[in-house]
Amino acid sequence: MAANTNHTVLLNNQIRIVPLRDLEDRSVAYITKLAEPIADVFGNLLARYTSVARFTVPVQADAYGSLDEALKFYNTIIVAVDAVDLTERRFMQFVNTQAIGKEVILAVFGDGTKLGELDFVHFPIIWNPEATEAAAEHMAMSVFGGMACTARLPQSFSARYATGAGFVTEQIRLQYTDAAALGLDQTRLEAEIDGIVQEAVRERAAPGAVVLVAKNGKVIFEKAYGYHTYDRNVPTKTADIFDMASVTKIAATTPAVMRLSERGVIDLDSTMGHYLLQAQGTNKNDTKLRDVMLHEAGFTPFIPFYRELKPGDLSTDSSAAYSVKVADGCYIRTGYYEEVMWPIMLESKLNPTGAYVYSDISMYVMKEVAEHQTGIPIQDYIQQEFYQPLGMQTAGYLPRNRFPKERIIPTENDKTFRKTLLQGYVHDQGAAMAGGIAGHAGLFATANDLAIYGQLLLNRGEYGGTRYFKAETVDLFTSKQSATSRRGLGFDRSDPDTSKHYPSKLASEATFGHTGYTGTCIWIDPKEQLIYIFLSNRVHPVVSTKLYELNVRSRIQDAIYEAIAAAK
Repeated sequence: MAANTNHTVLLNNQIRIVPLRDLEDRSVAYITKLAEPIADVFGNLLARYTSVARFTVPVQADAYGSLDEALKFYNTIIVAVDAVDLTERRFMQFVNTQAIGKEVILAVFGDGTKLGELDFVHFPIIWNPEATEAAAEHMAMSVFGGMACTARLPQSFSARYATGAGFVTEQIRLQYTDAAALGLDQTRLEAEIDGIVQEAVRERAAPGAVVLVAKNGKVIFEKAYGYHTYDRNVPTKTADIFDMASVTKIAATTPAVMRLSERGVIDLDSTMGHYLLQAQGTNKNDTKLRDVMLHEAGFTPFIPFYRELKPGDLSTDSSAAYSVKVADGCYIRTGYYEEVMWPIMLESKLNPTGAYVYSDISMYVMKEVAEHQTGIPIQDYIQQEFYQPLGMQTAGYLPRNRFPKERIIPTENDKTFRKTLLQGYVHDQGAAMAGGIAGHAGLFATANDLAIYGQLLLNRGEYGGTRYFKAETVDLFTSKQSATSRRGLGFDRSDPDTSKHYPSKLASEATFGHTGYTGTCIWIDPKEQLIYIFLSNRVHPVVSTKLYELNVRSRIQDAIYEAIAAAK
């Protein structure tokens, strides 16, 4: 990654199109005339912020019509060219035509004297005097606010583009750089993390992993290790999609509850019976939602629903009677969750409130409350309210409906319940029986998506120029809210008992986040402005405890803190 001085000059930004906002309303196309590898570097970095379709400018002028047709359904066009191409009349005519009814951003690399060709242009131009990979990174990040634009034209290139021209922007999204940008020893940090993860792979704690570190709004480390499986056929990539397991609790259900709570739609001091008719007349009628969020409601820790399956509940083929897909070649009876699982939870034993007992039932309940109050399935609600506007492209439920199977990391080879290797179907049995969509599990995502969500929380509710939560809402849910445990509302937190070293012996008392059964975690430390993400599939091919025994996640987190301390 490039050094941190951004020489990109932003022109024609009177109506503040750059940095791009409102990602949920944008369909973005990237058109390039650049040579490789610069074209790839620019395009790949654009794609870190939102979904971007890539097109190449045709060599033959008569092919522009086909390109124009292909761009018809895109409303935001980013064009990247070398400055010498600005003198090509047919090309510039094409770009100007795209600007009718669409938002166009023209990225120009190299010779500034050619900017005089653009005196008639009114859409934003970003210009960098260098045609290098570092310039491409800075230009792409400037488009989305990953880097601030502060540079100005060093000389006059025309009447319109005079000395000192240039608009100033702020950083509003994650920046992608390396640890050296913050004065950290990149080589040492990488060697430390490499050693721990390579040991984990060697000891078969997991076949592969992705580690991401962000500090001060900058992603300073991101690396993939090992393979999808122990067959070593498919190397793990940073863009691979993992089963988040219980990270779902804080990255899907809890933000929905946070939003509904701050808008007064849900009152955490109200009861289950107040919001759920089906809870009335059960022992959970008077259970307060606040106790549910704190795992202090007295729920039983775990109900092994799959052990209660009867002959005829599962089928190898789909039909109207078996419409809920649980895994490849495995379907459960239609209505099974509503008719069997949910009533079992509502009628399950209830212990006295107040004691901390971690239970997945808590987030089944909160999903039901949220859906009853919004009238929207949770998988749709979090997409439209959070993931799409934030630029989280893979995060969501049911990834096999949205992505190629090969991009999703396999989890367990389930020999008891689903009789198949699970790939893109949630590992958690209860969530699978609920159709892959549950409050406690079912979310899949990349490390990059999770980092965006983590930065939203570090920013206390703001990201990409949009406020998603009031600062005090984030503070409330992520801070210690229990008299009997370390927990926040939905969020796990750093253990105040320093002998536990949880999640790391060096994490500050302000640290919050969550782990996931599949071998995942995200920890966010506001004191250090730090996000640490570890994704793995430790449950492949069978559930193993090696990741815990080797203390892999905590040791990596320790190494990160040590690198930060060494730089101070």
